[in-house]
Amino acid sequence: MRTILLVDDDPNILTLMSIHLTKAGYRVEKAPDAESALKMIPCVWPHVVVVDVMMPGMDGFSLTQKIRDDFDLPVIMVTAKSQLEDKEKGFLAGSDDYVVKPFEPQELLFRIGAVLRRSAQPNEMRKQVGSLVINRKKFDISNGAETKWLPLKEFELLALLASSPGTVFQRRTLMEQVWGYDYEGDEQTLSVHIKRLRERLEGFVSDVQIITIRGVGYKLEAQS
Repeated sequence: MRTILLVDDDPNILTLMSIHLTKAGYRVEKAPDAESALKMIPCVWPHVVVVDVMMPGMDGFSLTQKIRDDFDLPVIMVTAKSQLEDKEKGFLAGSDDYVVKPFEPQELLFRIGAVLRRSAQPNEMRKQVGSLVINRKKFDISNGAETKWLPLKEFELLALLASSPGTVFQRRTLMEQVWGYDYEGDEQTLSVHIKRLRERLEGFVSDVQIITIRGVGYKLEAQS
């Protein structure tokens, strides 16, 4: 049974989401704040964490970043804000998806299902581009001397680009393959993740770059 950890300071929201997720066959764990969630994660090790942005103490953005850094678990952020800059902040923190209140419980179920499907996709186990080695079994990258773990969406995006080095992947293709055909967000999500990937690769490998093909998409290229 898949475990979902819900983190929200509103007990009514926790109860409502818990009812629908339990009916859908998930095991549900609940935390009223970020500090409680961080203590629970090593004990329950959830498959997905659903995090509310506006909480007392540590907010959802900071919690998401810490979950990514310490546990590398998929995160879906829930917020009442829908501005583009708030979405960007959420994705930069490492979230895999973003749900805006008010939302139908079924929408959250769809998004959790999509995150779980993407994290379970079978992959070629090992791929090397230049000095960059991508291990799809362990979900890490290495340069021969150091190993680094990436947030799930960033790893999937990098692995897809690396599946055919030098090939230009259209933006829409990348969105469909990484976020799913039913994803209704905008392409700014892709731009944010490409930006984060470039920042992570900079200084980690000197001979591999993500190249922008203006108006088309991106390609991963090893520099000779």
